[in-house]
Amino acid sequence: MDIQLEKKKGLQKKHLPYLIGGSVVAVAFIWLIFGDHRSKFNVERNKVIVQSVEKGEFNDYIRINGQVQPINTVQLSAVEGGMVAEKVVEEGSMVVRGEVIIRLTNPMLSLNILDSEAQLAEKQNFLRNTQVTMEQERLNLRKEKLQLDLDIERKKRRYEQYQSLYDEKLTSKEEYLQAKEDYEFAVKGRELVLERQKQDSIFRGIQVEQMEESLNNIRKNLVLVRQRIDNLDVKSPVDGQLGLLDVEIGQSVGSGARIGQISVLSDYKIEALIDEHYIDRVKNGLSATFERQDKTYQLTVRKVYPEVRDKQFKTDFVFEGERPDNIRTGQTYYINLQLGQPLEAVLVPRGAFYQTTGGQWIFVVTADGKKAVRRPIRIGRQNPLYYEVLSGLEPGEQVVTSGYDSYGEVEELIFK
Repeated sequence: MDIQLEKKKGLQKKHLPYLIGGSVVAVAFIWLIFGDHRSKFNVERNKVIVQSVEKGEFNDYIRINGQVQPINTVQLSAVEGGMVAEKVVEEGSMVVRGEVIIRLTNPMLSLNILDSEAQLAEKQNFLRNTQVTMEQERLNLRKEKLQLDLDIERKKRRYEQYQSLYDEKLTSKEEYLQAKEDYEFAVKGRELVLERQKQDSIFRGIQVEQMEESLNNIRKNLVLVRQRIDNLDVKSPVDGQLGLLDVEIGQSVGSGARIGQISVLSDYKIEALIDEHYIDRVKNGLSATFERQDKTYQLTVRKVYPEVRDKQFKTDFVFEGERPDNIRTGQTYYINLQLGQPLEAVLVPRGAFYQTTGGQWIFVVTADGKKAVRRPIRIGRQNPLYYEVLSGLEPGEQVVTSGYDSYGEVEELIFK
C-alpha cells in the first residue's frame, strides 16, 4: 500500500536563487530611477582653492603695463645726401634747436655751385653787352632822328621858297613840284624812322626783361644750391635729447634718409598695449591711475591707435596734474584703466577655473562642505580681482576657483 506524501508549504531552497535575482533586479531598477548618476572625482581639500561669493561694488577697470615715453619724438633726417664727415653730438646728449649734430660732405654740390656761378657770370656779361648795344642803338636812332629833322627843315624852307617863287611866276612848276615832293618824302621818311625806333625800343625792352628774369632765376638757383651746402650740416629741429643716431664716419647717407631721433622732454606720456578684447571700450578721455612711491597719479587716455597687432592695440596716456619724481624714459608703470562707473553686483574672486569653463559653470561647495557640485552660471564683466556674476550664484556661497584642468567632465568633487 503506497503512502501519499504531503506537499511542503513555504520558502524552499530551490526558490532562493529566484528570490535573490528578483531582489537584485528591483534594487537596480530603483537605483536607475532614483539613484545619483553624476560622475565623481576625489580631491584633497587642501589642494583646491575655495572662496566665497560676495555682493559688493564692482569696479570696472583693467590693469595694464605701460612704458614712459617722451611726449613727442622728432625724426632726424638728412635733407641733403652726402658722406658723414663728423659726428658733432653723441647719442644721449641734450641739444637745442639749430645745433649741428653731424656734418656731411658732397663734392657734387660744390661743382653745382661753380657751374651756377659760371652761368650767372655768363648771363650777366651777355646782359651787359646787350644793354651797351641797345644804348648805342638808341644813340644812333637819336642821331638819325636829328639828321632827319634837319633834312626836313631844309627841304621845308626850300619848298616854301619855291612856292613863293612859283606864285610870283619866277620859277617853273616842275621845280616847285620837286621841292614839294622832296619835303613830303622827308616827312614820311621821318615817320617811318620814328615807328621803327618805337618798335625796336619795345623789342629791346622785352629782350632785356626776359634776360633779367633769366638772370634772377639763376641767382635764385645759386641761392638754393648754396642752401643745399648749408643742409650738409644736419641740425636739430627742436630742443630735446638726442636718442638714436644711426650713422658712422665715412657712411654714405641718401637725401631724406632717417638717421636718428630727438626726444622732446618738455613732458612725458605713457604707451601701453591692451588686449583686443577691450578695443571697443577704450576711448579718448577715459581716466586711469597708477601708484608710485606710495602716491597715486592720474592719467587720461589721449590716443587710441586703430591697428591691432599680435591681438593687442596701442594706447597713449598723458598725465593729469603731478608727475612722479625722477621720471625717466623707459620706466614701466602698472596702470589701472577705468572702463566704467562702479556698480553693485554679485562677485566671485578671479581664479584659474575661468580658463577651463569660460565662465559658463563652476563647482559650488555644498552646505556640509564635503563636496562641490557643478553648476551653470553666467559671468559678465571682469577686473583684476573679481568676475561679475549675472546669474547662477548667490552671495555667501562657496565656490572652487582653482584650476579644473584635471577634472575633465566630472560633475561632482568629493573632498577628502
